[in-house]
Amino acid sequence: MGSNVGKPAGQQMEVDKPCIRECKKTGQTCCSQLKMFLVALSFAYFAKALSGTYMKSSITQIERRFDLSSSYTGLIDGGFEMGNLLFLAVVSHFGVKFHRPKLIGAGCLLMCLGSCLTGMPHFFMGRYKYETVIRTSVNVTRNTSPCLPYQNQSGGAVVPGRSSEGLNAGCEKEAGSYMWVYVFLGNALRGIGETPVMPLGISYIDDFAKAENSAFYIACLQTVSLLGPMFGFLLGSLCAKLYVDIGFVDLESVTITPRDARWVGAWWLGFLVSAVIMLFASFPFWFLPKSLPKQGEEKMESGATAEQSECVKEGCREATNARPLPLKLADIAKAFLPSLKKLLCTPAYFLLLCGSILKFNSFIGLVTFKPKYMEQQFGQSASKANFLIGVLNLPAVAIGIFIGGLLMKKYKLGVVAGAQLSFGTSFVSFLLLMTQFGIKCENSKVAGFTVSYTGTSQISYNEKTLLSACNSGCTCSLKQWDPVCADSGITYVSPCLAGCKETTGFGKETVFHNCSCVAFAPPPSGNISVILGQCPRKDDCRRSFIYYLAVSVIGSFISALGATPGYIVTIRCIKPELKSLAVGMQSLVTRTLGGIPAPVYFGALIDSTCLKWGSKKCGGRGACRMYNSDAYRLIYLGLISALSGSSYFFMIAVILLLRKQFKRVEKKTQDDADGHTEIEFTHVDEAELNHDMKLVDCLHEAGANPE
Repeated sequence: MGSNVGKPAGQQMEVDKPCIRECKKTGQTCCSQLKMFLVALSFAYFAKALSGTYMKSSITQIERRFDLSSSYTGLIDGGFEMGNLLFLAVVSHFGVKFHRPKLIGAGCLLMCLGSCLTGMPHFFMGRYKYETVIRTSVNVTRNTSPCLPYQNQSGGAVVPGRSSEGLNAGCEKEAGSYMWVYVFLGNALRGIGETPVMPLGISYIDDFAKAENSAFYIACLQTVSLLGPMFGFLLGSLCAKLYVDIGFVDLESVTITPRDARWVGAWWLGFLVSAVIMLFASFPFWFLPKSLPKQGEEKMESGATAEQSECVKEGCREATNARPLPLKLADIAKAFLPSLKKLLCTPAYFLLLCGSILKFNSFIGLVTFKPKYMEQQFGQSASKANFLIGVLNLPAVAIGIFIGGLLMKKYKLGVVAGAQLSFGTSFVSFLLLMTQFGIKCENSKVAGFTVSYTGTSQISYNEKTLLSACNSGCTCSLKQWDPVCADSGITYVSPCLAGCKETTGFGKETVFHNCSCVAFAPPPSGNISVILGQCPRKDDCRRSFIYYLAVSVIGSFISALGATPGYIVTIRCIKPELKSLAVGMQSLVTRTLGGIPAPVYFGALIDSTCLKWGSKKCGGRGACRMYNSDAYRLIYLGLISALSGSSYFFMIAVILLLRKQFKRVEKKTQDDADGHTEIEFTHVDEAELNHDMKLVDCLHEAGANPE
């Protein structure tokens, strides 16, 4: 029992026989709890990932429902990171000193409450009312002529007998005006609850698993947890298909479709579903122990099974801690700053942290606005975009992470090899990302914004270009968004701006006839009528979308291969006692400098490409209805590429530093091995030998045959 040689007498283990007998009685149950913890943690990862990705899949719906710009929805999305960083460093450092499973269980309960709060505003808001001039019933007798005499060109409809001041005053009191704040607070509460799950869960596994199994377990954990994002996006796809007020309105009266920029899905429903799942995820952690046996720490002879051997070790450990000193929070706090200083003064970790900040900015921007990018660039509905991400991209990521963990285990890759694998896969994925600049669709043809009324290409951010000689006889609202499509493939912002004089049908079957602006660029059929909705994209856009999906899925898989090696590099390039703090600090810093600002500045730059803003009832600016897809693509992909490319300078520096560091460690290890026999018994004294003999007797009692 050479592990006790050289220890002070006060730290030597004193084993009592009843403790070992109790451990032997528990048998396999005592020693399978690590796997039980792994299963429980995997389900918690699944639940938190489902909730988080559902939020991202619902960004478009929240934006439209609350009439917000992309920068505001980016702020709401960043609320999760704000709540998370409030407690992340403290929980990561202090949490390891306490009962980690129970802290994780409490975190799951907080996430459940946060999801409930996020979905609650729906039940306190009025029914969703979108802007339209369409009759919803054949019995409605009001005038539905596109050219209404009481509209003006500078704003929305002015109702006779009601002043604009009264209209604005009523809007300020509208139920949903500031309800988005509760969505933000719910997301922040969910972030607070997520704080203990990752750092304490990973450190718990790494503390009690074999070194060679740790990477595999973490890979399994991440792979199972990726089912959460997959189901989160699928749930988002389902809810985006359902109308926001489903169950409260007659769906036959809804004249818009999920492809319409005014459509709002049942965004609130998914948050309630995720809250229930999170509640179930919290239960197992209240029944798991504070510590577990270390896998493979005892060598076995024929007289003891693997479970008994591990139980002996656990029994001895429990006996050692039978009379622990009281844990003082002040003493732990005093050790925090020295530990933090030691961590940040580790060059490899610090460089890795800098690279992670840039990479995380890129990742958050990519994931948050990816569904919206697919909607605006390729004309897909929010439901279809979420569905394709869930069934194509995320399974590819899950397989990539799992294979990355297998590679680490099979080839026993060290820290340097892991860093090289992580860098290589990430860089190949970056090259594939660059090819997406050439995969594009043309802007939708919208008269006055992307084409003139005669059909020639133009880009205009000025609403005045919506006016033309063809609609000069109508006093149309420039703020209204009620698009109609002509056979020529040109979309007009409203029937009024299309110069339509007659209307037939009602609801979704409404058709506008005798449209003077359609006659400016007549279709080959000669039909100058228009139907509801934007015109669909061309066939070549569908082909571009297929190419985009293929490149995106392959890039996701290759990038995911380096995810597990990246985790291992983070927790192995520093001292073992700092690994929980290292994971927590990495999460804290990357989320502070990446998770919070990235959605906001990505959203603000995306807002700069908006061609047509919606309008609130009070006259304020609402959600964007249409973007310049070329500018959107260049800004979105350009930001992601710039951030990812910058991170590689730090990753290269980390690899070079680790190579130098581990060569020095290997040389020192070889030197120590040469003098090992002479050093081993130098400090043995009589008290320590007597203590070891007691341990041998203890192990004989347990049925093991110690060396």
